[in-house]
Amino acid sequence: MSIAKVYDLAGKELGEVTLADAVFGIEPNVAAVHAVVKNHLANLRQGTQSALTRAEVSGGGRKPWRQKGTGRARQGSTRSPQWTHGGVVFAPKPRSYRYTLNKKLRRLALKSVLSDKAQNGNIAVIEGLDVAEPKTKTVVGLLNAIDAGKSVIITDGVKKGVVLSSRNIPGVVTTPANTLSVYELVNAKTLVIDKAALATIEEVYA
Repeated sequence: MSIAKVYDLAGKELGEVTLADAVFGIEPNVAAVHAVVKNHLANLRQGTQSALTRAEVSGGGRKPWRQKGTGRARQGSTRSPQWTHGGVVFAPKPRSYRYTLNKKLRRLALKSVLSDKAQNGNIAVIEGLDVAEPKTKTVVGLLNAIDAGKSVIITDGVKKGVVLSSRNIPGVVTTPANTLSVYELVNAKTLVIDKAALATIEEVYA
């Protein structure tokens, strides 16, 4: 059974909350997390790399010298790959690197990361995480008070005030509870979760 500390918006400790074992108490599956992170990075690739093969570079239509008798190696074109300005062997062409993983694997990876964070005490629950007036200083003060460091702030739905207050802080990402990214969670030291968002996570992913 995992437990996380509960804080108010000023970073003052209010108590503790018990985390659901179905989401925060499983044995982390490293292979699943690796597969999902690799898939995320592959899907981010633009796939625009391109180069010309020997058939596509201009020139090289004439044999540079006769086949025999010169003492030099035989050559058929000045656009062969070994020549300067020649084509590229197995030249890369624009393509999509995107592929999909099944939902069960992605869910296992997400619960693995959440469980790992819970077991290492890297989850902080905030009571009433909302900022009426966008102010970076408010969120910075909270993160410093709980020693969050590089973190993901998870809210219950889109909280515009929290998003605007956090977007200029290096290493801090905000995300709604229903669109969690395994890559972002792995990349963070601390998960700062709104108490209402915690209930959503336990309901959706249990």
